[in-house]
Amino acid sequence: MNMKNSFFGRIGPYLVPLFLLGLALLASPARAALTIEITGGAASQIPIAIVPFAGEIPQPQSLTGVVDADLQRSGQFRLVDTSGVTPLPHSPGDVIYPDWKGRGADALVVGSIAQLPDGRLDIKFRLLDVLTQSQLAGFSYTIAPTQLRATAHKIADVIYQKLTGIPGVFSTRIAYVVKQGKRFELQVSDADGYGAQTIVSSSQPIISPAWSPDGTRLAYVSFETGKAVIYIQSLATGGRRVLANFKGSNSAPAWSPDGTRLAIVLTRDGRSQLYLINADGTGLRRLSHSPAIDTEPNWSPDGKWIAFTSDRGGSPQIYRMPATGGDAQRLTFEGSYNVSPNFSPDGQSFAFVHRSGSGFHVAVQDIATGQMQVLTDTPLDESPSFAPNGRMILYATESGGRGILAAVSVDGGTKQRLYVQSGDVREPAWGPLSKNQ
Repeated sequence: MNMKNSFFGRIGPYLVPLFLLGLALLASPARAALTIEITGGAASQIPIAIVPFAGEIPQPQSLTGVVDADLQRSGQFRLVDTSGVTPLPHSPGDVIYPDWKGRGADALVVGSIAQLPDGRLDIKFRLLDVLTQSQLAGFSYTIAPTQLRATAHKIADVIYQKLTGIPGVFSTRIAYVVKQGKRFELQVSDADGYGAQTIVSSSQPIISPAWSPDGTRLAYVSFETGKAVIYIQSLATGGRRVLANFKGSNSAPAWSPDGTRLAIVLTRDGRSQLYLINADGTGLRRLSHSPAIDTEPNWSPDGKWIAFTSDRGGSPQIYRMPATGGDAQRLTFEGSYNVSPNFSPDGQSFAFVHRSGSGFHVAVQDIATGQMQVLTDTPLDESPSFAPNGRMILYATESGGRGILAAVSVDGGTKQRLYVQSGDVREPAWGPLSKNQ
C-alpha cells in the first residue's frame, strides 16, 4: 500500500485489488486532454495588449490565442482589448503609443508570421513598453508549423519574465495519472493540458510520478506485478527499467537535485523507512532508523536536506533530516495531520497537505519562521507540487465525485481547475524548466 494514501486514512481510488497484468508501454496520444478553468487573479495585474500577429489567419493554430491564454492563466496580467484599432500595428514602427496608453495598456506585443518557400514559418515578435515607448524584448524564430504552439509558449515565457522578473513556466510539462474505467494511464502534457501523451498504461494502479531534474525521465510506482515496484522510464525512447524491487513495498521515489540518486521508501526491514539509491539501481543505503512510519521524501533544492512525513511523534507530521543521514527535525506543529512535503524551488518554504477540521487542504509554510498559510478550501486535496518558478502549486482534489487537478498561486489569489471529460485525474507532478529557460 502507498503510505501517502494510508496517512489520508481512506482508500483512495488507486488503491484497488490487483487483477491481471495489462501493461502497454507507449508514447501514444492520450484519449482526453486537460481542460482548464481559471478563477481569481493577482490583486495587481499588469495591463497588456497583444495584437493579433500579421499572417496568423492561414495557420491552423492561433499563436496569439495561446499567448493570451498563457498570460491570463497566470493571474498576473489583464488583457487589454485590441478591437477597433485600425490599422493594427505589427512592428514597432507602426505603433502609435498614445492610443495604447489611452486604452490603459502598460505593455504591447506585436508580431508577424510569414510562410517561407520551404514550408517553415518565420515568426517575429516584439514586446514594447507603452509608457517609455521602448522595446523590452524582440525575437525571431524559424520553425516547422508543428512547433507553432510550443513557440507561442516560449513567447509567453519571455513576456512573463521581462514584465515580472520571474521565469515563465508555460513551456514546461506536467505528469499525472488518469483512471478511466479499470485502466490507469500515466500521462504527460504541456502545462496548459495540451499535447497529452500516455507514457505507460496498466490495469493496475500507477502512482507517485517524479521528474528527473533534466526532465528526460520519470520515476513512478506500478503495482503490475502484484506489489509496489519503482520504475524509471525515458520519455524520449519509452524504454524503462526497474529501480527498486526489494522485499515488501517499494514506493515514493524522489530525485536528488543533481539527478544521480533517489530517495525511496522501502518496507524490506519492517516498517516504511527512507533509503537512498543511485539512479542506476546500485548503492542502496538506509537513511532513517525509526520505529515509526517514515515516508514521502522530498529533497531541498540545494541537496542538503530531505523532508518527509512521519508518525514518530504520534500523528503524521513533516520532518527534515540531512541528506547524509542524522537526526530529524520536526517542521510542522499546527494541527494533528500534516503530510506530503514539497520544497519550493528557492528552498525557503514547502507546500504540504494540512488537515483542518474534516478537510484536507494545501498549505505552505515558511521554513525560517514556521508561519503557515492555508491556500485552498476544497475538502480532499493531496499531492502538492510546486511550479519550477515557485509561483503556483499543482495538486489533486475532487469535484463531483471524481478526481481532478487544480492549481493555486502561492498567495492564494489565483486558482485553476484542470479536468478531463471522463475519469479520475490524480498524482500530479510539475516538471522542471526547459533547458533554454
